[in-house]
Amino acid sequence: MSLAPRAARTAALALTSSALVVLGAGAASAHVSVTPSSTAAGSYAVLTFSVGHGSEASPTTQLTFQIPEEVIAVTPTVNPNWTVEKKIEKLESAVKGSHGSEYTERVAEVVYTAKTPLADGLRDTVSLQLPLPEEEGEKLVFPVIQTCEKGETAWTQTYEEGQDEPESPAPFITTTAAETDGHGGHGDADADAGADADETAEAGSGSDALGWAGVVLGALGLAAGGLALGRTRKRA
Repeated sequence: MSLAPRAARTAALALTSSALVVLGAGAASAHVSVTPSSTAAGSYAVLTFSVGHGSEASPTTQLTFQIPEEVIAVTPTVNPNWTVEKKIEKLESAVKGSHGSEYTERVAEVVYTAKTPLADGLRDTVSLQLPLPEEEGEKLVFPVIQTCEKGETAWTQTYEEGQDEPESPAPFITTTAAETDGHGGHGDADADAGADADETAEAGSGSDALGWAGVVLGALGLAAGGLALGRTRKRA
């Protein structure tokens, strides 16, 4: 095979691969996706939801997030491009929270309404902070209704592991093993770091004390030497 046909074939393959990558990226970005800051059971997590297109190329005007029953409290993050509203529902019976608190109602929905409709093809994110369940392996599904100037998309379809992804999947996360302090941190590591800092401070204080003692002893030695020299000169 000559060099020219081989080069043409290589270029065609490269273009085909690039087209597949672009198509794949477009399909992936079509969903309302979620990125958690933590999935550790019992931790507080910030879930960042991304939207990158409208319904039938129409600008997005509203995003309604349905909160799973396993989640009681939600703190939405302010986004200057959107107004935000929490819709509350009464609980049939009170639920105990962390630090001895008690809940008689929960956040059922969080609604973000665009101040200026988000044009199709432009991406934006909104975030929710919430406590994750205490048990590992809990699947939390967040159905989203994306309302546009023309039409809407219900990202509400669920599926199990091993099944094909549906056309309009609901974003979800699954909790993983709990971390040391229940807030996504490393309490033991922080405590060890604090102890090391205290030991370093104590060691530094001891060194300073020894240093001052050396200075005092040195000064006394100089004074004694001066007296001895003075006596020797008088005798001479």
